[in-house]
Amino acid sequence: MTELSRSCDGTAPQGTGATSASEECPVPSSRPRIPEATVARLAVYLRVLTGLADGGRSNVSSGELASAAGVNPAGLRKDLSHLGPCGVRGVGYEVATLRDRIARVLGVERSRPCVLVGIGNLGTALADYAGFGSRGFRFVGLFDAAPDRVGRRIGGQPVRPMAELDEVVAATAATIGVIATPADVAQSVCDRLTAAGVRSILNFAPVALNAPAGVDVRQVDLSVELQVLAFLGQQRGGSASSVEVTA
Repeated sequence: MTELSRSCDGTAPQGTGATSASEECPVPSSRPRIPEATVARLAVYLRVLTGLADGGRSNVSSGELASAAGVNPAGLRKDLSHLGPCGVRGVGYEVATLRDRIARVLGVERSRPCVLVGIGNLGTALADYAGFGSRGFRFVGLFDAAPDRVGRRIGGQPVRPMAELDEVVAATAATIGVIATPADVAQSVCDRLTAAGVRSILNFAPVALNAPAGVDVRQVDLSVELQVLAFLGQQRGGSASSVEVTA
């Protein structure tokens, strides 16, 4: 096989034979250093590929994968170049192989134990969402400070008092914590999680958290996202009065 046939674009040069995707996607001994924005897009590609694999697809072109992920083909190829040679020109990508390759790079090839603090409306919805399990994440502990919520079962897990947080984190080796509490208690919950050994936090509370060095925090503020959409709608309509909200 010539070097030209080893690529990330999915179109084959004349005179080269197709090889197996396992030959085209070698797994490096260590995970590559990848820009954070690219990591976010890899997660989207993984979701698309998982859906294709579940639907029985064996191959996908770069154009089709890019379209389904909402990016342009050139951007897709650049992102996948971080994984090493992938795909066969004229054949495309082997769906299962590329899916598994991205899963390994993202570190979700095995189930990751998570704990969730705050079982209000949002927390309940998160705890009961079955899609996390199919993406490599499972809640091993649900926690709330309200006595009337403790003892309820959501998504097969009992809601526990905060006093049991350290014990559950230690017993399950959970390293990811999700905060879905009101803003005024989110920092104290963050402190409790990090003290217990959690090193990655997904924060849904509308407040910036101060975490120790070595702890990664991702912020998801739904109200900010809605405000951005409101602004874009206003820009598209020319004025705030022109933006109509319909049920």
